[in-house]
Amino acid sequence: MSLLDLEVQAILVVTASACALPGVFLVLRRLALMSDAISHSILFGIVLAFFITRDLSSPLLIGGAALAGIVTVLLVEGLHRTRLVKEDAAIGLVFPVLFCIGVLLISGFLRGVHLDENCVLLGKPEFAPFNRLVIGGEATASAEHADHGHVMPTRGGIDLGPKSLWVMGIILIINLTFILLFYKELKLATFDASLAAALGFAPWLLHYGLMVLVSITAVGAFETVGSILVVALMIVPPATAYLLTDRLAWMIGFSALLAALCGVLGYWLAHPRMLDTCISGSMATVAGAMFSLVLLFAPQRGVLAVLRRRQQQRWDFAQLMLAIHLFNHEKTADAERENRIDHLQEHLNWDPRFARRVVRRAERRGLIRLEEEGMLRLTTPGRAAAEQALQLQ
Repeated sequence: MSLLDLEVQAILVVTASACALPGVFLVLRRLALMSDAISHSILFGIVLAFFITRDLSSPLLIGGAALAGIVTVLLVEGLHRTRLVKEDAAIGLVFPVLFCIGVLLISGFLRGVHLDENCVLLGKPEFAPFNRLVIGGEATASAEHADHGHVMPTRGGIDLGPKSLWVMGIILIINLTFILLFYKELKLATFDASLAAALGFAPWLLHYGLMVLVSITAVGAFETVGSILVVALMIVPPATAYLLTDRLAWMIGFSALLAALCGVLGYWLAHPRMLDTCISGSMATVAGAMFSLVLLFAPQRGVLAVLRRRQQQRWDFAQLMLAIHLFNHEKTADAERENRIDHLQEHLNWDPRFARRVVRRAERRGLIRLEEEGMLRLTTPGRAAAEQALQLQ
């Protein structure tokens, strides 16, 4: 494994984790589509900021992107408050307009500038290590170094590593710090905004602070993974973690871990020795595969677990119905005829095979006792279960 491999993986892991942290609250607040809107519409803010600075490395680009994100949220909420359109429709109206304006501005006025809309959408993680952060000198690049998997040599100065790693590392720290400082407030405002407002908190302030973080994270990840993967990394790992736990702290940790795993596995899946394809696409594929597996096999909320619970509830209900049937006919004149296994088909409309299976399960649970000639007798626990069920009616 070359140094270039390690640096690309480190960039992907940090970027994915930084995206997943604010994504947890987007998923819990049912604002998943808002991440899509912000990650596309901030291109408009980047372009406007570039018109002012004429410098792609200017920090004002991040400020412009964050401002565009806030404008997007304000426009969406403004349209939604008119009650003429629903929130999802408002999102679908706002972000395509802002995104297309940004694309038109790039195509019409910035053709000579290295601000390619295709790279913004898909990103080029494999080239991120060649943009170095050098103090007191400059980095040089050559096709030979890229072909042999080497990083760029520096001409004097100190090479601190890939610039993208530093940018996304700082954004990761900012996101983590924000969550740690306002964890209780975020938790309360996310699950009960009305109670948070009644207790003197400012849910709207936390909401817009979260939107600013989403905007900054999206623009920081543009150069690395593109806006399409930003949406996947903000939503899919948190949605996957949501299926694994009910605790917010665990969900945050699982989201960051799953996102980091997507970065590593996605990189090696797209490696020339494997599929030799787009890294961003392979990361999104890995994220989707993880979600599919968890959706199927999650111990509590997975599809298989839900089916097992429903099947178990079906058997439990059938056993309870059997106990109630025996209880109603117990100590009556027709008990010897009614409480026989071969009469269950007539009175409960059960298939004989199904009736025998219910009897076996109820007998194993100790609810009934099967005597000679197919007679069924309630046990003390079975009688108690039937009485409790009848009292609840």
